[in-house]
Order: sequence, then C-alpha cells, then structure tokens
Amino acid sequence: MISKPLLAAALALLPITAQAQTATLPTDPATDWSVATSEHRVAVEGGKVWVRVNGTIGKGATPVIMIHGGPGGTHVNFGGLLSLADTRPVILYDQLDSGMSDRPENPANWLPERFVAELEAIRKELGVERWHVIGHSWGSALALEYAAAYPEHTASAVLSGTFLSTSHWITGTNLLIRELPDDVAATIRACEGRNSPEPAVCEPATAAFYAAYNGRPDRPAPSPEAIAYRARYGGKGFNETVYLAMWGPTEFRASGSLATYDATALLHRVDGSRILYVVGQYDEARIDTVQDFVALTPGAELAVVPGGSHAFIAERPEVSEAIYRDWMARIDQRSDSRESAE
Repeated sequence: MISKPLLAAALALLPITAQAQTATLPTDPATDWSVATSEHRVAVEGGKVWVRVNGTIGKGATPVIMIHGGPGGTHVNFGGLLSLADTRPVILYDQLDSGMSDRPENPANWLPERFVAELEAIRKELGVERWHVIGHSWGSALALEYAAAYPEHTASAVLSGTFLSTSHWITGTNLLIRELPDDVAATIRACEGRNSPEPAVCEPATAAFYAAYNGRPDRPAPSPEAIAYRARYGGKGFNETVYLAMWGPTEFRASGSLATYDATALLHRVDGSRILYVVGQYDEARIDTVQDFVALTPGAELAVVPGGSHAFIAERPEVSEAIYRDWMARIDQRSDSRESAE
C-alpha cells in the first residue's frame, strides 16, 4: 500500500468549494519530463491542492487522473507516464499536505473520505464528466473508494501496487520477511519488538527489505529529466507527519488511523469489468493477496509487471505504460461501441 520509501526517501463527505487558478506555462522540454499545459490550485476542504494537466479537457480520449501513494507521498513518481498525454488529457496532483499542495497539517483532514472528496472537487473544477482513475499503493484504496462513490464519473479504476486492507497488507509484508535471508529476517523481527536495537542495526535490514520489494537494485538510474522535474515540481516533498499519523513507523506494523482500514467490502459495489489490478512480480502487495481481491471483483483483470517491485512504475516504465495505455484504450473502445449501439 503505502509508498513509504524508507522514511528517508520519497515514497463525512463535507461541502467543498472548488476554485482554481490556472496558468498556461511556456514550453521548456529541456528541464521537465513534460511541461504542463496548465496548472491549477483547487480549493478543497482544508486548503488548496496543486493540480497539473497535460492536454486539453474535452479533446482526445477520456482523461485520466493518477492518485499517488503515501499517505503523504507526491505525484512525482507518475512523471514518466506523462507520455500517455499523446492520446488523452493526463491529470496529476498532490494530495493536501504533500508536495506542491497546501500544508495545513490538520489531522482532521487525514480521512479517506476527505481524500475522495478532494478528487471529486478536482473533477468538478476541471470540468471532467468521466475519467479513468489510476491509484498506486495508498492511492489504489482511494481509486476504489472513488469508483464506488462516483460510478457515473468513473470510466475505469486501476488499483496498482494494490492496498485495500491493512490486515492483508501486514500479513503480506510479514510473509515477505520470511523470504529474506535468516539474519535479515531475524533483525527485522527484533526491530519490530518492544526492545528494538539501535537504528544502526535496524536500518540496513529494513533497506534489504526495500531492495527486494520496493526499489530493486537493477532499477534504472533517474534520468536528467526526472531529476530536473523533481527539483522544479517536488514542492515540500513527502510528508512524514501524515505517514506516521495515518500508518505508522514501518511497513510491517500499522499503528495509525489506518490500522483497521478495510475497503474490500466496496468490491461488490463496483463494475468488475472496469477494474484492473496491477502489481509487480516482487511487489509488497503480494500477487496471491491481490488474486484474492480479483476473486472478489468478478470480471476484473490482473496484470503483473515482470521483474518489478512495488516501485514498478519507475523500474519497468515501458511495460507499465503499455499496461495502462492498453487498458484505457480497451475500456474507451468498449464504451464507444456501446454508445454506437444505442
């Protein structure tokens, strides 16, 4: 679920007034992955969130919005997917309290339903009738919650690096610990105990877990464009305060407000034929766990990114883009065929 990159790395629906300030930016492809067509600051409950759009709403295929992980993460891990804007508008944003968005740091805002309402505020402000919602990690839970709450506005929902249930996630990560070398696994267990060793002992073991399941050593180095993008659009970056409050100190134990979170009951409320699960071969979101979710979503599809971990979008960018591109094109074609038949 939680895209927490080792804590050091970048990893009641209430009325909302949505107001945006739009700026058309000059083209400068040398310094960015892809310069935005427009940027917006959209008023949501609790503050304003930063939104960027590539393409023109109302032109091209059905738009897509990408929902980052965390909680407390940022949109930047989706930057390499802006190439999808050659056929459809691509919308990226930072959730309240992270990245380029406002940081009121009010715990009252850190509720799943408020994050879902945040998405709806963005949709209304941009004038999107229907869109694809692609969520990664924590974002996949928000994508499912949004699809269940607003089916009329959801063309499809992609649940990638899938987190839908804390108990499933914790069970999965603890099973993955068993697959590590015995000494590493023993150290992690000790570090999760009451009398934890010093950080100098725990950090290398946790790093070994991440190297296996969330950022594999063979991942490509960041491109100059990616580095320039982070420098320009990273904002205040990952918000550790939100992560700790909603999740907890490690991937292996949830002590925050999401400790009892479980969205699996929503799976019967969505159209399974419009749900795609995507995981990496070595993902923290274990394939067998996600297969259980697929079984609860009749008609849903599952894609596995070969050689990818939880960070598969960065590790296997071409495969990831192809999966998302093909999925949305097929859904759009199906919708067009239905409309023609009517």
